[in-house]
Amino acid sequence: MTHYVPVMLDLQGRKCILVGGGLVAERKAAALQPAEAEIQVISPKLTPKLLRAWQQGQISWNARCYKQGDLQGAFMVFAVTDQLSVNDQVAAEAHKLGIMVNHAGEGARGSFITPSSFRRGELIVAVSTSGAAPEAAKRISAEIEEQFGDEYEEYIRFLSWARLVIKRRVIDVAQRKRLFQKLATIDVLKGIRTGDFSLSSEEELLSWINVQQEE
Repeated sequence: MTHYVPVMLDLQGRKCILVGGGLVAERKAAALQPAEAEIQVISPKLTPKLLRAWQQGQISWNARCYKQGDLQGAFMVFAVTDQLSVNDQVAAEAHKLGIMVNHAGEGARGSFITPSSFRRGELIVAVSTSGAAPEAAKRISAEIEEQFGDEYEEYIRFLSWARLVIKRRVIDVAQRKRLFQKLATIDVLKGIRTGDFSLSSEEELLSWINVQQEE
């Protein structure tokens, strides 16, 4: 079993190639679009959704079959055709060029797999079975998702904002670290759920910071 390492990638402006224009490519493109990746699809045909995305300028399209040399300049590649031999060729070229590649249906032949995931604003929760049981990963992800309501989006937004305020207002690195640790102990979620959250303004947060620094 391959030992995978989870990462979060910034794909903004990076060239991501999808070899294949079917439903799998459609799902991959849908995941890449919010990241503002530069999406290029290589396929003789596209699903209706991919076709609309191309017509709207959201993706580029090479309306033909894959050929050697197509992966030059790519940051990431998805081999998502319904032909194993073609996906193998794409993966082989990507490996030769040192490009990350996802191989549809045969994850071990690529260099990465995509987990089942869900998002609450900036909170991303991903579940993977290392390719052993993708359907189980989807089920587990769905079960976990039920535990995370919309309040988590506001929670993470607050933590992100609070960290920025602390970095801007507190020069001492050791004090910053202590404040970050204190911040993590506040039951913000309870306050958000009850509508009784007391650190929603910068004035209130600065007052809290001053109290913590005096202790």
